[in-house]
Amino acid sequence: MIFSKTIRCNGMLFGPFNSFSQRRWKKPVVSAQTRLETRTKDLKLDKLMTHINKLKTILDIHRLMSQRKRGPFVSVQLMSRWRNIVGLNVGMGAFLHKYPHVFELFEHPFRRNLCCKLTQRMRSLIDEEEKVVKEYEPELVQKVKKLLMMSRNGTLHVHALRLIRRELGLPEDFRDSILSKYAKDFRLVDLEIVELVDRNESLAKAEVEKWREKEYIDKWLSEFETCYAFPINFPTGFKIERGYREKLKNWQRLPYLKPYESKEVLRVRTCGGTERFEKRAVGIIHELLSLTVENMLEVDRLAHFRKDFAIEVNVRELLLKHPGIFYICTKGSTQTVFLREAYSKGCLAMPNPMYVVRRKMLDLILLGCRNTRSMEDREEIKEERNVSVFRTDGGGKIDGDWVIPILENYDQNAFRSLRETDDSKQPFDGCESRRIPSVCFKDDSS
Repeated sequence: MIFSKTIRCNGMLFGPFNSFSQRRWKKPVVSAQTRLETRTKDLKLDKLMTHINKLKTILDIHRLMSQRKRGPFVSVQLMSRWRNIVGLNVGMGAFLHKYPHVFELFEHPFRRNLCCKLTQRMRSLIDEEEKVVKEYEPELVQKVKKLLMMSRNGTLHVHALRLIRRELGLPEDFRDSILSKYAKDFRLVDLEIVELVDRNESLAKAEVEKWREKEYIDKWLSEFETCYAFPINFPTGFKIERGYREKLKNWQRLPYLKPYESKEVLRVRTCGGTERFEKRAVGIIHELLSLTVENMLEVDRLAHFRKDFAIEVNVRELLLKHPGIFYICTKGSTQTVFLREAYSKGCLAMPNPMYVVRRKMLDLILLGCRNTRSMEDREEIKEERNVSVFRTDGGGKIDGDWVIPILENYDQNAFRSLRETDDSKQPFDGCESRRIPSVCFKDDSS
């Protein structure tokens, strides 16, 4: 008997008659998705992003509440319809009860349904943020001018600016309050395109240039080492592979076209053209993140600036290739990129006034249900005032609080005249006259 030599592997026979079924080893594909899954995570930035997502949800709820014209409060039954709009994965009532320092729940005095409004502390912080935006209006104008100076033709789409309005700190009506107001700096070419009128060369200095000057002076480094370098800050636990330091050193020395320099044609096929082109894109994204309030931005919204800034590369893959400069956080429904050098221990290293106000909002959210005893004491005092009954003497002097809070605005003379009118009424058909039961008084004898 003649048998062919076969090898059994995983239940399959490999031999001369079934060699076509053999699987060849393939080199693993390195893509943006694989780099995102295998990246070294920064737990502090991930935790910070979780709290920021909660703040965004609360501000979205406030925006929907402010659109209601009936009053500063909204019924919880109506707010439950906003669950999908704000992206909640829990019930609206459960979410409101988790943050008593932000939302105040009360029963409507007439309809007897549960209503909600913002607490006084949260409203004061929102008003403080609006005040800071108005005070720093000249700096916001400079931010928009620097963005236009980075663009290829000195133009940007208003829709792209509207998407990152809160990240830049712009007001909601920035089209009228900034773009139309400063006509000597901006010109609306179309309904959705803004153009820079005059280029200010004094603003043509990137934020990374300040770091380079400091490194050159403080650490006595050569200009060759710092002229085109970027600050590198790897996350904790980052594994440096063999040969990575040498590649990074060569990349730091590689010259590139800086964001505010004249846009010349860069040939990608020339020696080092691809790396120079990518390094220019890194410089533009680095400058864009430096202009934001919290040095962070959603990755999907960067795609709206690709054509205006001439970033013809895969933005997500570019960010993942430089883990010492950028960090992509996947917490929440979207991916957010952080500027690593700007953060230290989960906080902004150099805070600005607008960031300070938003940090106060975060601290209010982080309180959760803690420190609510003082709030309960205030509620008890309010209930005692609402339940307390009035005491009056013959002269009409009030010794207590009003039974119905709505009647607080009425003066004492109105109630005195009301009682005199009741006393002057005559009995009808032998029956005793009855007083108007709109206001109840408590007598000492009772």
